[in-house]
Amino acid sequence: MNKQQFWQLIETARNQASNPNDGEAVARRTTALLATHPAEEIVAAQQVLWDLMADSYTNPLWAAAYVINGGCSDDGFDYFRGWLIAQGREVFERIVADPDALAIVPVVRASAADGIDLDCEETLSIVWNAHVTATGKQLPDDAFTIRYPELDLAWDFDFDDRAEMTRRLPRLAALYLE
Repeated sequence: MNKQQFWQLIETARNQASNPNDGEAVARRTTALLATHPAEEIVAAQQVLWDLMADSYTNPLWAAAYVINGGCSDDGFDYFRGWLIAQGREVFERIVADPDALAIVPVVRASAADGIDLDCEETLSIVWNAHVTATGKQLPDDAFTIRYPELDLAWDFDFDDRAEMTRRLPRLAALYLE
């Protein structure tokens, strides 16, 4: 399975989910769809998933997650990126390129108004769960490698610094910090 096929799987799951904005519903549906694929494709999907996690491992996105969720640990950032993957390719790519654009995503605006955190740990288990469902076995230990990029030192500042967050992520700051 390649990235394009993985994104198509996510899109199909979003179309079939009762609420495409609910990351957990999308993750469960994606798991069920992926479990119908041959075991080799399921295993290959694990590398694709972790490549997307690496692609989205940036300080600006981490800062955005921090603003949105009122803080963001290492695990919290993983779960936030899981939620972002569940939003589909178009949203994922737009937001990785410009994290402040999260402020115009309707589900983010609604979540801000309702005080709901955006995370989806279940996305990180899509492939694992699909493999167990399809084969009755755990994923092989060597199913993926992950190489996170170096974080941008220009974004190495205290994310609790409201003035700096407002300067760097003005739309999100307006939505969450004011």
